[in-house]
Amino acid sequence: MMLWIKALHVIAVISWMAGLLYIYRLFVYHAMESEAVVRARFEVMERRLLNAITTPAGIVALVTGVAMIALSTGFLRQPWMHAKLTLVVGLLGSHVYAVLARKRLLTEPAAVSHKRFRFLNEVPTLLMIGIVILVIVRPWAR
Repeated sequence: MMLWIKALHVIAVISWMAGLLYIYRLFVYHAMESEAVVRARFEVMERRLLNAITTPAGIVALVTGVAMIALSTGFLRQPWMHAKLTLVVGLLGSHVYAVLARKRLLTEPAAVSHKRFRFLNEVPTLLMIGIVILVIVRPWAR
């Protein structure tokens, strides 16, 4: 059962990451756009991406991650897992910020600069790199 949960977890994480990386790129273009019809198109794309892919994938990733920890509680005694979970909280924060940024773009399209979104686009990537290194290398493993 654990291998099936792990497989689903990896699939969900890949989908979640793809959504997080793409949503911030859409925000860059949205924040730069001046035509209302094009902004409306971005709003639809952002809503569909968040509601149909990114948020459901994030939920599945979290549920399967909790399930794996529940089945293998020894992981919680590992320092690398504490570091990994800290970075996962960062990913959750990035996701929540994306949801809030989308709502703000709906009412104030120029409120956040495209440069800020370009910077924010790198945050999930850096967090993902840290998570992958922690899971594969497992520094500080006992």
